[in-house]
Amino acid sequence: MPAIGSIQLPEFPLLLAPMEDVSDPPFRAVCKDNGADLMYSEFISSEGLIRDAIKSKKKLDFTEEERPFGIQIFGGDEEAMAMSARICETVNPDLVDINFGCPVKKVVSKGAGAGVLKDIDLMVRLTEAVIKSTKLPVTIKTRLGWDDNTKNIEEVAQRMQDIGVQAISIHGRTRAQLYKGEADWTLIGKVKNNPRITIPVFGNGDIDSPQKAKAYKEKYGIDGIMIGRAAIGYPWIFREIKHFLNTGEILPAPTLEERVAVCKKHLDRSIDWKGPIVGINEMRRHYTNYLKGLPGIKDFRMKLVTLTTPEAINEVLDEISEHYKNYSFERTPIELIDYHQNCPL
Repeated sequence: MPAIGSIQLPEFPLLLAPMEDVSDPPFRAVCKDNGADLMYSEFISSEGLIRDAIKSKKKLDFTEEERPFGIQIFGGDEEAMAMSARICETVNPDLVDINFGCPVKKVVSKGAGAGVLKDIDLMVRLTEAVIKSTKLPVTIKTRLGWDDNTKNIEEVAQRMQDIGVQAISIHGRTRAQLYKGEADWTLIGKVKNNPRITIPVFGNGDIDSPQKAKAYKEKYGIDGIMIGRAAIGYPWIFREIKHFLNTGEILPAPTLEERVAVCKKHLDRSIDWKGPIVGINEMRRHYTNYLKGLPGIKDFRMKLVTLTTPEAINEVLDEISEHYKNYSFERTPIELIDYHQNCPL
């Protein structure tokens, strides 16, 4: 079974990817309920943490039930990365993860995220600075390379392991690809099957079904899978993959009762964490995904995104339960949406 430092993971762990403006504590809670084994904060600017930026500090929040839990940081300055790792350590997460994968221009232009893929020596220095500043295990998430001409992930993995990185998650695209085309797992498999590599290697990119998870597990031999966009509005993806790997059976699609229950829990957690105004407003973007497939849902959805009290929203969710009580969901492919222009890792 893979381990990250003293963190013992299940035989084939499923990781929830850190996604900006998505993988906050309310969303992580419903993913944990459905089988996510290891989760991360949204990615956090090292410089923002040092400046004591309110939004950055808020992202450090997590609950005991989320463990094992990692905080992910990004930046292009060694001193700032070291200082931010020490700040992360004060809230006692299980590990610190470094983002070398975000392809968004505003991050890359600062020499951070996937921008560091153009300078592997800098990547080494930044990572060493973090490792030396904390007693926590340090892991990284990255991509295959900057573009098709610089797919240097094999070198990156070896050098990261040599300086003390304890696990690596690899997204099967280059920075130049952003999220276009199909993720290429061939190099992920090469990294995992390199006899020099002894740390856990987790694959990421385009896993949207139990069948694909099983096929990639067997074909590439990776230690686990990181799932991002497929979990948005569909946290059941984790339990479905686990069940299929254990039994070879595909679970039925989640029922209306399950979908409404998750909506309510997500809403409650959102309000608890963000307050009633922000919590209700930010929950609005999730209803479409949770209730996707219900015929004629538009009118109900319009109510959900305009109401301003939890009591009124829960009343509408109860109306939905009653109105569609005899509806059976068909299993349809999960759509990997480009949910915003920030940094879907």
